[in-house]
Amino acid sequence: MRVRAVDLLIAVAVAAATTFPPLWYLPFDWRTLALGLLASLPLIWRRQAPIVVASLIGIGTTWLSVLHLLPDMPYGQLVATYTWAELATPRWRVASIAATTAGVVFSLVVPQENPPSFGYVGLMFVTAYALGAGVRGRRDRIAFLEERTRRLTEEQAAAATNERARIARDMHDVLAHSVGLMVVQAEGGASVVRSDQDRAEAAFDAIAETGREALVQLRHALGVLREQAPEAAGLDAIPSLVERARRTGLDVRLERGPVLALPEETGATAFRVVQEALTNVVKHAGAQRVLVTLHGGDRAVEITVRDDGRGGTAVYGHGLSGMLERVQAAGGTLRTGPRGDDGPGFEVAATLPIGGRQ
Repeated sequence: MRVRAVDLLIAVAVAAATTFPPLWYLPFDWRTLALGLLASLPLIWRRQAPIVVASLIGIGTTWLSVLHLLPDMPYGQLVATYTWAELATPRWRVASIAATTAGVVFSLVVPQENPPSFGYVGLMFVTAYALGAGVRGRRDRIAFLEERTRRLTEEQAAAATNERARIARDMHDVLAHSVGLMVVQAEGGASVVRSDQDRAEAAFDAIAETGREALVQLRHALGVLREQAPEAAGLDAIPSLVERARRTGLDVRLERGPVLALPEETGATAFRVVQEALTNVVKHAGAQRVLVTLHGGDRAVEITVRDDGRGGTAVYGHGLSGMLERVQAAGGTLRTGPRGDDGPGFEVAATLPIGGRQ
């Protein structure tokens, strides 16, 4: 409503400036009044239909010029030029430039205006177009900045969500693995505390070591919350996982072939896959033997954790879904299910691209 009021005031002001001089200095003529109003009042709708308004005003302005009734400045046509320069699409702007140029030339040639008038009038129209184009450019830039801000906000929200998911997965992996091992070791130590003090002492030492390792990993997982770069565990930490699982009484073997240096994210994912798989074996599988294999090629590293336990996906709890999310986030694939060699038990097999997400 406020814009319409401004346009109405502009139209009234232009109508007065266009019709007053000829009506004041010349005998009253209804034709002069009608053409003056045609060259001004359509400006009320200049924002709704800039091209149509410019065409109507152009007709009235040209006719006034041919009849030598136009004031020193074509006010209505200048405002219309500013408007379509600001609001019209590129195709309509090109057409309007051609039509306005033709109309201005016709309005100057037919009344036989003097040569300086061409430069004077041309400069006015160029100025009006430049002002409109400047406003359009500023509006487009504001829209671009608003869109970029919106996208950055969405990207930051997505990054925060992904980071929360990563921390949640790390917390689950660390706590589930460490607490699971500590529970198994505590139960084993309690059962032999009177009959075999050496084994009991070893079990409780393992509990303490597992707890210390869990604290270190928690500090690494939560380091990002203190604006510190977390030091993610990688392939080099997998032997310690195997050793801790072995202390629970499992017969755990690690076979590691040549593996190229992995990016930090890929190495951390490989570590978490082995950690979650061993945790599931210790807590749920009832297995006696576990084989962990690591093999790398030029493009990917393959991790396999194979046990001889009860098998069955349901036995292993919700950790498999988190493992799948982690592997997919790294651009890899995960297979869980019966062992590939047709033996009894369960197998977790992950393939991670060395170059990260592909």
